[in-house]
Amino acid sequence: MALAEKQMDDIYQGLKVMVIDDSKTIRRTAETLLKKVGCEVITATDGFEALAKIADHQPHIIFVDIMMPRLDGYQTTALIKNNKVFKKTPVIMLSSKDGLFDRARGRIVGSEQYLTKPFTKEELLGAIKKHAAR
Repeated sequence: MALAEKQMDDIYQGLKVMVIDDSKTIRRTAETLLKKVGCEVITATDGFEALAKIADHQPHIIFVDIMMPRLDGYQTTALIKNNKVFKKTPVIMLSSKDGLFDRARGRIVGSEQYLTKPFTKEELLGAIKKHAAR
């Protein structure tokens, strides 16, 4: 592995990443991919569970599904972004819908990026590289 490539991979080491999704498959897939590159992964099944865990774990970056029971991704993101402690934490929306309206609504509540499911390993790691490296 080239030195520059090795240094790029180091950005994932010990990075706390939260994945909020009501789909067990999506949570497991993301967790497996992220743990392989050295990230510490915190998962939550919905917005309520996530909000409780965010304060405890203080993730560096958060992936949030839009369609979830109880508290959807837009509401969850708005609550995260309205908290002065977590306002600067990057939030990336995950959705199976790829509409312009959904993307715009995600921006309005404060998300940094929008990934369409199913996402690839490259998309997931690319989003982390882009936002967590700041």
